[in-house]
Amino acid sequence: MKPNCTNVEWHGRAKCAVCEVRNFVLFSGLSSQELDSILQPIDNLHVPQHAVLYEAGTVAPSVYTLRSGLIKLKVDLPNGGQRIVRLLRPGDVTGMETLVGERYHHTAIALQNTDVCRIPRAVVMQLDQTNPGIHLALQQRWQRSVDQADHFIVALSTGPAEARMARLLITLGCTGDHPETLPSREDMGALLGITTETASRIMAEFKRRGLVHGDRGSDVVCDRSGLTQLAEG
Repeated sequence: MKPNCTNVEWHGRAKCAVCEVRNFVLFSGLSSQELDSILQPIDNLHVPQHAVLYEAGTVAPSVYTLRSGLIKLKVDLPNGGQRIVRLLRPGDVTGMETLVGERYHHTAIALQNTDVCRIPRAVVMQLDQTNPGIHLALQQRWQRSVDQADHFIVALSTGPAEARMARLLITLGCTGDHPETLPSREDMGALLGITTETASRIMAEFKRRGLVHGDRGSDVVCDRSGLTQLAEG
């Protein structure tokens, strides 16, 4: 499915007023007329679970902002494995390497059914020429990406495996009142730099200790207090 945001027949048009694209920092300060013109070449895409949004090394003509769902950015390892370097949630932007003329650095895959808006490079570059605040906005987006990468390095790649798993569950937000859909055990292992078997064993241990509740397939609710104590310990 690839409806265009500006198509009046698009069933999701009512969501445009609260869409992440309209709140996207690059579009702040634009008049309604300017924004309508900018939105014309932007596509809203539905990305089914497990589908590839783009692949590492391919030409990067667009950036993407997530409206809903969850996307992983992965790199392939020489031994045939994979390492997930970042998780993208609603409001995040990916593919910004296009803005400096580079190819995509990672492969982006939907971990859940996901909605994204695809913003052509030309749209962003046009704003860069006409909006004096665009350069600062781009710097802020780059800094956010760096901060996310730093978080993954510090929180998910250091310390005992159980502590890293606890930090991952907290990061994924499964400590609220409603179940959260988690990545597969394979993806959790790739996020934490552990084997799938180790990820499965730790999750089974968390359930036994009452740190994970209401497990229905991949949907869980977690004990935040217990996870925080384990993560910090």
